Amino acid sequence: MRTLTDQSGAAAARRRVVMLAALLLAFCCAIAARGVSAPAEPLGAKLSHDRAQLDRVKQRQDTLAATIAEQNAQVNDMIAQVAAMRDRQAAVRARLESEQEKLDRTIAELARERAHLERVRARLQRSLIALQRLLVGIYVSGRPDIASMVLGSSSWSDAVTRSEYLAQIQSYDDGVISRAQQLRDQVRRAVARLRAARERIARTRDAIAAQEQELARRGAALQARHDQLLALRDARQSALDSLEGREQALQDNMAQVADQIAQAQAAASGTAAPSEPVQAPAPGSSATLLPDGQAVAPADAPPVVQSVIAAANQIATTPYIWGGGHGSWDSAGYDCSGAVSFALHGGGLLDSPLDSTGLETWGVPGAGSWITVYANSGHAWAIIAGLRWDTSGDVSGSGPRWHTDMASTAGFIARHPSGY
Repeated sequence: MRTLTDQSGAAAARRRVVMLAALLLAFCCAIAARGVSAPAEPLGAKLSHDRAQLDRVKQRQDTLAATIAEQNAQVNDMIAQVAAMRDRQAAVRARLESEQEKLDRTIAELARERAHLERVRARLQRSLIALQRLLVGIYVSGRPDIASMVLGSSSWSDAVTRSEYLAQIQSYDDGVISRAQQLRDQVRRAVARLRAARERIARTRDAIAAQEQELARRGAALQARHDQLLALRDARQSALDSLEGREQALQDNMAQVADQIAQAQAAASGTAAPSEPVQAPAPGSSATLLPDGQAVAPADAPPVVQSVIAAANQIATTPYIWGGGHGSWDSAGYDCSGAVSFALHGGGLLDSPLDSTGLETWGVPGAGSWITVYANSGHAWAIIAGLRWDTSGDVSGSGPRWHTDMASTAGFIARHPSGY
């Protein structure tokens, strides 16, 4: 028979066992809970850290993008200035060619004046010789007068004959002297004309040389400034590309961390984390190229795309002009980037023109479903609703034209407007 003391000890022993079991169960639960939440805590901290870094990268990207946009505007303005200077150079060359024609005519006139002068000098020389002989004859024989000739005449008819003869001699002498004076004056006038022509040629040549030097100086200054702007923009573009790579790496890392957190949470709840595949944009319909060189937008093209095609049609027959479309949207001709910019502007996708290098960073990366711009530092063209919009590869002459054949995209950066 158990005593009361024995019963009390057994009860106490049972209570200790229950307490130990409860403690053991709590410990196991804590271990299990810690095993699930422990990885989530550092992953969450890592995600927050990456987000903060991504925000800083995007801020720097925005700053660089704003600077590049400003430099793109400066480059575009510089291209417009260079194009305007080339127009002035063409005008000056036309003036110089006109002046050269005048110089050629003046030189021919000088040659004729020289030949005429030689003939006049020869006649003057003969006249001077005749005058010299006349003066010598008068000195040797003496100059007869009318009185002596009348007194020495045998009859009145003889006197008349002798007086007429004397008058002829006097007229001949006066003619020789007058001719010599006229020839002398001709020589003087010819010399004056030659001197004036030489001075006119010298002034014209000096003006031409000064204009050529000024154009060369302005061209060198503009080219130096253009090269400087391109170097600055390329340096910032390189930094922006590096930041974009950093952004992509952070986004990839954040995606992986988010997936790990989702998987951990799904494992804790016993459900699988859903994953949705990213769908690539479907290509749009193709435009139709008419025999007159105009493009017809497909019926299902968005209004923006239709406006881009309509704008391109407006300049689809203009010639190629370097810098065309950069100083003003309205131009007698367009270069490659000017033509692409004009079309994009027509659809409201671009406010101001960009050169080919500026188009490398326009829009968003990659090919679009309706519009894709291909650009590098030397050329730019676009695929719009399946047609190539380009200033090269046209058999009828260079200039912005539609093409049904595609061109190689090797060496070009593909960009497109968001949503198109």
